[in-house]
Amino acid sequence: MPTEEQLAFALLRRTDYGRVATSMRALPFLAVARHVVVDGRILLRMHGGLGYHQACVGSVVAYGADNMSTGTAREGQWTVQFLGMCEPADPTPADLDLFAPAPDYVDGEDYAPVYLRITPQTARVHTLTSLSAACTELGFERS
Repeated sequence: MPTEEQLAFALLRRTDYGRVATSMRALPFLAVARHVVVDGRILLRMHGGLGYHQACVGSVVAYGADNMSTGTAREGQWTVQFLGMCEPADPTPADLDLFAPAPDYVDGEDYAPVYLRITPQTARVHTLTSLSAACTELGFERS
């Protein structure tokens, strides 16, 4: 059986987008981001024009993703959450190749990518089906 962190990363790799949670002007805040997993860290791509990335840099953030809108009870529904420090990132060309093409526009303005990296300190997985079913679907052996 994999560790919870291994399972969380395996599930995260099955989605393209998630939500980063932080505080902005002392209020809770969520922003959508594209993610890839690189060397045990989460690399995010966000639109810089909205300025949301500035609230994340240098802070402990939560990052979550799920398949609740696409998965069925039969296939298994899950959510993952990571907590860790968020820092600006300068992705390598190989890192950039992992991302799908960026959108052309966000809210009618040209897309201006910024990159952040989360170093997870904790990872959590929650399923609406059995955990062993999620492990089997990912090819992990059950214990």
